[in-house]
Amino acid sequence: MEGDTIVLNSNLTRFMTILTMESMDISPSSAFAILIICISTYCLILFFQSVLLVTIIIKRDLHKPMYILLINLSICDITASTAFYPQLATSILSQTREIFYPACALQGILIHLCGGGSLLFLSVMAYDRYVAICKPLRYHNLMTQGTLVRLIFLGWSINFLVIGILFILTLSKKICRTNIVDIYCNNPSLLKLSCDDTRVVNYYGLFTIALIQGSSILIVSITYIKILITCISTKQTHSISKAMQTCGTHLVVFLSFEVNTFLLLISHRFESVSPHLRKAFGVSVVIFPPILNPLIYGLKTREIRQAIFTFFQKKKSFYLTGN
Repeated sequence: MEGDTIVLNSNLTRFMTILTMESMDISPSSAFAILIICISTYCLILFFQSVLLVTIIIKRDLHKPMYILLINLSICDITASTAFYPQLATSILSQTREIFYPACALQGILIHLCGGGSLLFLSVMAYDRYVAICKPLRYHNLMTQGTLVRLIFLGWSINFLVIGILFILTLSKKICRTNIVDIYCNNPSLLKLSCDDTRVVNYYGLFTIALIQGSSILIVSITYIKILITCISTKQTHSISKAMQTCGTHLVVFLSFEVNTFLLLISHRFESVSPHLRKAFGVSVVIFPPILNPLIYGLKTREIRQAIFTFFQKKKSFYLTGN
């Protein structure tokens, strides 16, 4: 609140500080319906993501770089959803938008880690598709198990390092406000609690956007241009069709997440943006990707689709026959 003038600096005081998140404007009469939708959506996300994860884990023919990377993407989706939905359900159930500062900081850290991780692993997946399509004869030599492990380790390391420094800078600032200008906690809203000079954090925040989003866009753009050139120069219709199917699926997921994230970050940079529009961008980032990603990959990727159908058919036959 603008009227707050007490600087909350000590660790103990900050630990006990209660913050107030942006109101969701839910009327008491519709609160129960919203709560059911919230819980149902979270359960649906867990179900879709679990089916995808279990299918990839138990099917040995899916133990390939593309699908191992997809497991990391699912981990990001599940973690982001778990950071968002239970807190939202608790808020609706208790009819209060209050949250302790440490819980708010944890929610923000998890959501940013998952956002950064998703973009980084989508970039690695684009590289994997580039090698598979443009250098098929060298694929198994280039994308070895050791290379895959190094790429995954590098992705998580960069993510934890960049996001970790961002939140260390943000959380080190003295706070003198208690209102979170969003419906969930994130770095921009936490930074706005401070009355200190935040230029260094803002500059570093722009650096993280340029590093993670910029590099992701660059990698995906270069790989897909090369894939497109290869497909045009290749006369084999079957190869082109298969390449377009796998690449199209990845591109849809990447673009939808990139656009959502970019609009959310930009909305926090300009005070003239409508708060309702900022809410819509914020919600879309944590709602749509975790639901759409397993559906897009599960329905559009032939190997995963066949594995899921085969798995459920076996389960159905088992229960029908009792054997």
